Amino acid sequence: MTAASWSEDLALDNPRMDTTHEEFLVLLESLRDAGEDERLARLDDLIGHTEAHFGQEDRWMRATGFAPGSCHETQHAQVLAVLHDQAGRARRGEPVDFSRLAQELGVWFAHHVQTMDAALAFHCSQVGFDTSTESIDPQRARAALPEQPLTHCGGTACS
Repeated sequence: MTAASWSEDLALDNPRMDTTHEEFLVLLESLRDAGEDERLARLDDLIGHTEAHFGQEDRWMRATGFAPGSCHETQHAQVLAVLHDQAGRARRGEPVDFSRLAQELGVWFAHHVQTMDAALAFHCSQVGFDTSTESIDPQRARAALPEQPLTHCGGTACS
């Protein structure tokens, strides 16, 4: 597996999340493989997808008891800031190493999926949150939602 390719190692047994992650990787590969004249357009495609992708996960976290500003949400904001910064640099004619950007994002993404997103997928299943409908089973929610908002990633590594 290259850093920017889908593999079953990235599957989280959450169809909506897995599909979104596969789409992200397709766009990342498209950026990596783009010719000079299409790289900025591919980066813009990736940014649009990533804003929706991270926004989706941020909604899920808030709906299931994560506090705004959790480390998971903070990572999303940081990655988007990097993407917007690189697009701005490219628009100003400054050098941007698109291949390296795609490679580094791929490495980060694999780790992010296997840690923070895996914890989110597990948390959603535990509290009865259906990511397809973005709704929560009220019977399970009463027993499973945290009393205080989670301020970390939801996993044991940073609690």
